[in-house]
Order: sequence, then structure tokens, then C-alpha cells
Amino acid sequence: MSRFLFPSKRAARRYACLLIAAAALSACGKSGGGKEPATQVAVKVNGDEISVHQVNQALGRAGPLSAEQSAAAGKKVLEQLIDQQLLIQKSLEKKLDRDPEVLSAIEASRRQILSQAYLERSVAAGVAKPGPEDIKKFYAAHPELFAQRRVYRFQELSIAGAPAQLAELREQVGKTKNLNEITVWLQAHQMRYNASMSVRAAEQLPQELLPRIAQMKDGDIGFNEAAGGATVVQLAASQTIPMGEQEATPFIERFLLNQKRTEMASGELKQLRESAKVEYMGDFVKSAAAKPADGKAAADPKPAAAAEAKPVSQPAADKAEPKSAGADIDKGVSGLR
Repeated sequence: MSRFLFPSKRAARRYACLLIAAAALSACGKSGGGKEPATQVAVKVNGDEISVHQVNQALGRAGPLSAEQSAAAGKKVLEQLIDQQLLIQKSLEKKLDRDPEVLSAIEASRRQILSQAYLERSVAAGVAKPGPEDIKKFYAAHPELFAQRRVYRFQELSIAGAPAQLAELREQVGKTKNLNEITVWLQAHQMRYNASMSVRAAEQLPQELLPRIAQMKDGDIGFNEAAGGATVVQLAASQTIPMGEQEATPFIERFLLNQKRTEMASGELKQLRESAKVEYMGDFVKSAAAKPADGKAAADPKPAAAAEAKPVSQPAADKAEPKSAGADIDKGVSGLR
């Protein structure tokens, strides 16, 4: 069993509470009557049973696996469940399930699981599979992803700096087409940076950046500023490798399904809010009064799947090391991988 190191008692409690929450929410074994359900037992850990169903449930989260992969993964999952059960037993022995912080974390996990389960099941029931016309329309509307799809080789500099330095850098980038000259300038101005090279296909790039990148020619340099730093990217080379409609169909289907689910989840949440009686109390009354006239909160909550990829690199603040180059272009178009 691997060692577990915690920087503090609070961190240990938090880890333990997650284990207890997992045990409570995945039905570790015993019913209210004290009898085991009629299920095949995979292993007993100090008398507590771990069922084959629990192993299969954990395997299901790994995605499609071959028979050989399933056998190997099954053994690994079972050992992980044994380790988990041992830690749960120790947590219960020390009555951590009665710790206020642990109880709060279990309740937070329960709320998250139940709300997500409702959204997933209510949305899944109403989403129809995209038809041939929908796929054809999406394919035609995005030549940069399919008919004119390119594979790009980038050289990238992720730079940390103050606003005044970055303004000078922007001006310098506009004067040159040579990335080596930029690195010399950065060194002369004692600006910290990370350099890397990466290869990305069109579908692996952030969707909001793709139209700009698709217009770049080999050798072109792009500059993107963000909080605390900037990214300079040079398109070292590219190759056109089209993807036919038939080959693209499964990717488009997945993307359109995810897009529709996100829209329906947002619509469902909006409808629930409109029909609910929400009363803000205490200090939160002022924040509620600051909402726009349409009744939506300033930051309208959306499912995580709706979050948009951020523009190119965002290095850490001046005192931190610049972010690893290529980190942002690792973010692909959601659902099109």
C-alpha cells in the first residue's frame, strides 16, 4: 500500500471525509436491516465486503476497455478499493464521520452528486441524436476543422512581466518576424520566459483562437497578453491534412450532443430559478439587488461543460515562474477530440 503524507491535520481530515463520503454515496455494503444485498463479493476487508458491482462501477468510469485491459484494470481497481476501505475503517474508528468539517464536506458532495444527476438525467432524456443534415451543415460551416484542416507546429514563448514591460514587448514583436530576436530582447531586459515547441491539429486548438490561427502563414508571429504575462507564438510550419465528412461524423455528433446538452441544462436551470422563491438574507440582500434588470445574476451559473477555453497562455504573476509554454494550446475544442 502506498504511503499517504498530509501537510496538516486539517488536510488529513479533508482526505478522510472524501473517503467517508465515497463510502456513503456508493453503498459500501450493508442495508438498513444489517443483511448484505444479494450480490457477488469480490473481497472482504476486516469483515467489510467489497462487491463485484463496486469494482465494475469503478471500471465503468474508465471508459471502453478491451477484455485484456479490463482484467488488468480490474485488479488495480480492486486493490485501490481495498486501500480505500482500510482508510475508511480507520476514519470511522476515530469517529471522523462525526467531525463537523467532515459532515459538511459529505453534505457538499451529496448536493453536488444529486444536482448533477438530475441535470444529466433530465437533459439526456430530451436530447436527440444529430441528423445527417445537422452534421453536413456543421461540417460545411467549419472548413478550418475539416475540409481545410491543418496540423500546426508551433514555437512558443510564455513570458511573465509587468504591464510596462509587456507593452514594450508587444511593440518589439511588431518589428520582427524572428523568434530568436525576441528571446535576445527578453534576455537583455531580464524578463523570465519558458520556450517550447509543440504540434497540434486544428481540432486540438481552442475554438475561439482557431479562426485567427487558420489565417496565419508559416513564419507568422502572434502576440497575446493576459494577466501577469504574455505569449508569443510563431507558426514554424503547417501541413494541410483534410478530414472527410464520414471520418468527421462521430466527432461532430459528440460535439453537437454536448452543445445541446449544455443549452438544455442552462435552460432547465433558468426555468427552475424563475419558478422558485429565492429569498436572500443578511449581507446577501445587497448583492441580490445589484443583479441586472433581467433577473440574472452578474455571473450566471453554467454547467462546467459550457466553460470556454481561455486565449493563449496566461503565465503566473511576476513573482511566479512563467507558465509552461504550450499549456493553453493543449486545450482542444470541447467534444471534438
